[in-house]
Amino acid sequence: MAFVINDECISCGACEPECPVEAISEGDSQFNIDPDLCIDCGACEPVCPVEAISPE
Repeated sequence: MAFVINDECISCGACEPECPVEAISEGDSQFNIDPDLCIDCGACEPVCPVEAISPE
């Protein structure tokens, strides 16, 4: 089960460097997590300042 980033994302980029498999990328309006690359480690979730990341 991959993690997802919801509409609360403020595009701060705090999550991107935390991902060990580079599954997080910047989209047009917010960051996104590629579910095919995400290994469900959860490293991104605690660094999000607006709690926009959660398990799918």
